[in-house]
Order: sequence, then structure tokens, then C-alpha cells
Amino acid sequence: MRRSLRAAVRVSHSSPFKPWNTNHLQYRPLWVASPSGMSGTKRPGDGLGPKAGVKGWKRKRTAQETKSQPRPAGSHEEVLLRDVELLLGQSHELSCGHPQSDTTAPEQFSQIELSIAMLGSTGDGLAISQDGTRVYVVPFTVPGDKVVAKVVKNFPSYSMTDLVEVTEPSKDRNDDLIFCKYFGRCSGCQFQMLSEDYQLQHKQKVIAKAMQNFSNLDPSLFPSVGGVMPSPLLRGYRTKLTPHFDGPRRGGFKEGAPVPDIGFQLKGRSFVLDIEDCPIGTDAVRDGFKSQRNYVKENLNTFKRGATLLLRESTERTFSSGASDGPETTQSYTDVKTCITDSKALVTEWVGRAKFASPAGSFFQNNNSILEKFTGFVQEQLVIPGLAERDSSESYLIDAYCGSGLFSICCGHGFKGILGVDISSQSIESAKANAKENGIHNARFITGNAEAIFADVDFPPESTSVVIDPPRKGCDELFLSQLLKLGPKRLVYISCNVHTMARDIGWLVQQDLGKDYSIDKIGGFDFFPQTHHVEGYAVLSKNS
Repeated sequence: MRRSLRAAVRVSHSSPFKPWNTNHLQYRPLWVASPSGMSGTKRPGDGLGPKAGVKGWKRKRTAQETKSQPRPAGSHEEVLLRDVELLLGQSHELSCGHPQSDTTAPEQFSQIELSIAMLGSTGDGLAISQDGTRVYVVPFTVPGDKVVAKVVKNFPSYSMTDLVEVTEPSKDRNDDLIFCKYFGRCSGCQFQMLSEDYQLQHKQKVIAKAMQNFSNLDPSLFPSVGGVMPSPLLRGYRTKLTPHFDGPRRGGFKEGAPVPDIGFQLKGRSFVLDIEDCPIGTDAVRDGFKSQRNYVKENLNTFKRGATLLLRESTERTFSSGASDGPETTQSYTDVKTCITDSKALVTEWVGRAKFASPAGSFFQNNNSILEKFTGFVQEQLVIPGLAERDSSESYLIDAYCGSGLFSICCGHGFKGILGVDISSQSIESAKANAKENGIHNARFITGNAEAIFADVDFPPESTSVVIDPPRKGCDELFLSQLLKLGPKRLVYISCNVHTMARDIGWLVQQDLGKDYSIDKIGGFDFFPQTHHVEGYAVLSKNS
């Protein structure tokens, strides 16, 4: 079975390839697995565990779940369902993952003609059936496209499909913009056929929908979403890639075993698509990818199972001879970029004049080209209105989820004191070293206890700003409750998941201690061009 799949997806690209064009000689329809052959697939509605869908199996509920409904997780499935509800014009609860009861569901693997009506927040096009009772999710499409799609899997109110052919392209589609031969099969990018302006406008709408769908706030309580700040680079921007390959379940790779596909997930499947190059990565990362592919091929029998490869760019900067380190001196320098593959090895990043070192396997923003502009914006938002006009030297900054100290170091100028807090001791050690390297003497970094993360904070709340940059799951209510008790005058929330950001901001301002906060600004940064991802921000101020 694996051989037939590889034959289907490995094609020549000696001439421009349009993955949706069935008339093209290079077109190969994706092999579609039966439900029983798709174990491990994480499709919307597949459930919450490896036995989801198996008759008679039920996931055990935790004690907390039996007491109250869980908070929205901002997952791919939840976001898709909200878009489906919006397109259907319905507000009823959709039961995802239960036996199909909708008589309008099309036959599985049948082909249908559709007109794309909306671009969803998950990056896929959405079309509605003629009778208005079903939504079709069609990847790599644009509103206005007329397409032929193959139904892969049905759910109560929507169907997942493969794109077979674009019969009439939208005025907003421009396939000449596509620069990767794997686009249309790789799950990494969704928007290469769209202009930069279209992508930015769409991402602005995604943030607005997130606030409407997940904040539980009346629209009058938050401002209109601002524009999304563009990335200086539209390709070649990712400083980190993690391609992977699968291996045998037992016994490891034998001598002479065929080389597995090495790359990223095939769109809509649990299989790996063999990828030789990823033009979204920086030059150093792309070179490292090629080297690692060769290493795996030459040393395959040393792998006991499949693996995820780490490719992380590191920058060594050499300043010109005799150049001063003074802040007002213009310096010339040369950057030498290499690719690090050891997760424990230190990598170096530069954000403007600030130097950061951290383990290659730790978190750091993956689009360096936008970071100086991004951190400059955050610094401006952290300034407390009114206080800056009187005496900004009496203001304080708390950097929650501080990681290796990005905001503490890049945004801490003008603050009397800075406190970075993280529950990772490794991150705190990196932050301390980075502050010392950059001459930041008014900052301290502590490993926080999740139960009392602000216990050591002695800054006056009325003069304190807080910046938080949590992981995709957002903040839990324990952290948010402690934040409200701290009561900072200014709060800047940064998020790689605008849906959990909307949920958390909505929760904050609806609590008794949060009713004095107003939401001043909401917007985003385009950290990941060509994809549906958008980095969001929200700025809050305490009114009393």
C-alpha cells in the first residue's frame, strides 16, 4: 500500500504544475484510504482518542469536566465548526464525530461540482450545497472558484473533500504566484495562489471572527480589528523546520530497507509527503534539510523507528574592525548563518542590536525578518498613557511566559524594573544569560510556581505593564485570576492562536476584577505568509 501511495505523489515537475488540473499530464489524484486504513488521522470530528469512533468506547471524563463545561480550546475542529455554522446560518449545536444521520450526505468518494463561497479561518475554502443544508470543505481554493471535489468523509453538517479540479478560477486566484512544486499536496501552505494583500485582509477577518465567536463579548465592548502588519519576507523566512519520517513499528530499519518518505504531512492524510526542499525556509535551513535527508539515507539502519528532524538557523555576527559598540555609532557587520540539528546545542539570533542564545530545541519566534518591527510595536503598547508624560522612569514591566527574554530585552528600555517569569527553568537560565549579554541590568528572571506565579512581584500595579505570550492553548483560568489580582495598569496579550486569545480576553473583562479593563487595540502580525496562521495581539488598560 505504501508503494502505491509513493508512486501517486512522487511526480516530475519539469514544467509548471497545477495540482488541481486533472487535464495536466502530471496530475495524480491522491490515494484515498478507507476509514479503517486511516488510523491516527486527526480529522475534524474524529474524536479525542485512538479509539474514537469504535463502537462502545467512551472517553472517561475527568472530575473537573463533570462539574462544568470545559472552556473552548480554540482547536482546528472548533474553529471549522464555527465557520460551518456561519455559512449555514444556523446556531444549533453540531454533533461532531457521531454517526451520520443527515440524509443529504453525498456518497463517499463521489465527485461533485461546487462554487466556493468563503475562505475559512482554517485556511480551506467552504462551499454550500444547493439546498443549503451542507457545507463542503475544499482545500487550496478561493471564494469565487468553481471546482470539482471528491468527498472523503461526511459529518452531520459538513463534508471533507479533496480538490480534483478548478473548472473556473476566481478573479482572486493567481496560480502564477505559486513557487513551490509541492503546493496543493503538502499541508504546510494554503495561500500561495493569493496576493499578499488578500492574505492580510483575510487574516484580519480571522481575528475579527475569533473575537465574535470565542470572546463571548458584545461587539460594543471591543474595538474594530486593526490591519495585519505584513512580513518583510513572503518566502525564505522560516528559521526553523521540523520534517519527519515514519518507521517500522517493530525492529527498526533493516540493512537495505527502502528509504522512507521524508518531509511533511500530506494534506488531509496521516501520511508523510516526500519533500526534497521547502522554499518557506531560510537558505541555511534549506541547505540543512538537504544534508539531513542524505544523512538519514546513509544511516537508515541506525534508526530504531521514525524520527522528527530539527533544522534551526543560527547566526554568527562579526562586526567590522574598530567599530564601536556605542548606541549612537553606526556599525557594519557580516552575518554567517548555519543550520543546527542538535536540539541541545545553542543557537544565536539577532533582533536588531539584541543578541539571543538559547537551545535549538527551545521556543523562539520563527520569522526573524519581522521581529524588530514586532518588538518595537509591543514596546510602544507597553507604555502607560499619562505616566510616560510624567515620569516613565517610575514604570515597571512584567514579562510572563518570558522564554529566553525576547520582550524583556527588546521592550524593556525606559522601565525602572523588569521581571521575567516562566515555569521553565531552562528558559529562565537562557533569559538571564541573554540579559547579561545585552547589558540589561534592571531585569531579574524567576522560575514561577503555576499556583502563585506572581508571588514575588513587588511592583506598584498602577505603574506596571504586563506582556504575555502563552502557547497555542492560551492561558488557564488560574493564571488569569492571578493576573487580575495583580491588577497591572497595562496589558499586552500576544498569541499564536487568536481564538484562545479571544477566549482569554473575553474571560478577563467579564470577571469582577476585570470590569475596570477596557480593550484598546486588537490586531495581528503576519509571521507566517502563505499559511492561514496569524499572530494576534490585544492591548488592555485599567481605567481606575
